[in-house]
Amino acid sequence: MIQQILFIAVFLGASLYAIKNFSKIRRNILLGREKVIEGDVPQRFKNMALVAFGQKKMFKNMIPAVLHLFIYVAFLFTQIELIEIILDGATGKHRIFAAMLGGLYTFIISFIEILSVLAFVATVIFLWRRNLLKVPRLVKSEMTGWPTLDANLILFFEIILLIGIFTMNGADTVLQSIDPVHYPDTGSLAVSSWLGPMLFDGFSQSTLVMIERSGWWLHLAMVLLFLNYLPFSKHLHIMLAFPNVYYSSLKPRGEMENMPSIMNEVKSMMGLTEEDPNTDMSAELPEFGANDVMGLHWKNVLDAYSCTECGRCTDACPANATGKKLSPRKIMMDVRDRAEEIGNHLDAKNENHKKDTSLALTAGNFQDGKNLFSYITDEELFACTTCNACVEECPVTIDPLDIIMQLRRYRILTDAAGPAEWLPMFTSIENSGSVWQVPDARDAWAKDLEL
Repeated sequence: MIQQILFIAVFLGASLYAIKNFSKIRRNILLGREKVIEGDVPQRFKNMALVAFGQKKMFKNMIPAVLHLFIYVAFLFTQIELIEIILDGATGKHRIFAAMLGGLYTFIISFIEILSVLAFVATVIFLWRRNLLKVPRLVKSEMTGWPTLDANLILFFEIILLIGIFTMNGADTVLQSIDPVHYPDTGSLAVSSWLGPMLFDGFSQSTLVMIERSGWWLHLAMVLLFLNYLPFSKHLHIMLAFPNVYYSSLKPRGEMENMPSIMNEVKSMMGLTEEDPNTDMSAELPEFGANDVMGLHWKNVLDAYSCTECGRCTDACPANATGKKLSPRKIMMDVRDRAEEIGNHLDAKNENHKKDTSLALTAGNFQDGKNLFSYITDEELFACTTCNACVEECPVTIDPLDIIMQLRRYRILTDAAGPAEWLPMFTSIENSGSVWQVPDARDAWAKDLEL
């Protein structure tokens, strides 16, 4: 009874704390402005099934894809055993599904154990690749410090989780032969049926019970720790990859979002539309693009929180390959960090961060003297060739290019900033409608034609 009360208290406390932190993530994502996402719903579900659930885009790089698949499938199937652990903890019973499922139970737990062994192998290889082999895309400058520690922590958590599973199952296997009344027969499990006796034969019953309970609590504790760690980790993509893929653009990769106000201005400049006599020339010019999280769409912020930091986008970026500062992965990490920073300020309710001191502190009434350009430099933004390589490579269909374009539009159209070599082109288009600085009007060649 004491164990049941302890379990319920720990489980509810950890779950409520996780819900609180996940609600902050949702709030931070919704700092972005409204974006109506329409399109083919069946196609969206198909993309989600193939890309998010089926890991389709991972298999462009076969070795890490297979290793990741071991961990991913083990994670999915381990949830079956986790459900049993939760029910056992809440009801005070032991292996509640064993008698109910019989031989099927033996098959399921054996399959989970085989997957767990494969996941262990994959985890060790990933630690080796990241820390000893030092795969180039995993050790770039933006990965210094917390990003690398975060990745390693998750891999160590995985190992501890597996230790909990095999400690619990191994000791339980030996206890079944000593006290079959309290420890139901699970059948011959693929790993624990030989690993348990090899490790724990000869131990007293009280010691075995303590070992089994330690494994049980270790497994549960790591699951609850992982749940509460997710909101602070790149591994949030485990949950957000599904909605992110569902809401990703169905348009062709090269089709960029138009800006009607700019398009109409360019048409007017080129004489393609008649000027409206009612236009108020003294009206304040609108802001173009975005300079902070609140200027981006919420889908852009969801992209940032869904980023796995795998670096495939940066690895495929031709600008990065030629030594330029641009790293699409860093752009996504910067957007997420800025969203976190704003969210923390809103939670702190600091009066100094109000635009209008007479109003409550909200996302719309927030300023702290910083924006995304405090994180992302012009050199990074203007290095982008808009080739869409980063978008094509991302395993969860994140679109760094859309964010880069919105930030670049703000710098050029609102701040009138840009590379010096671009300015003559802009001036020429404004004056003559041509990118080339020629003295004649763009359509001068057609004036002498016989029509």
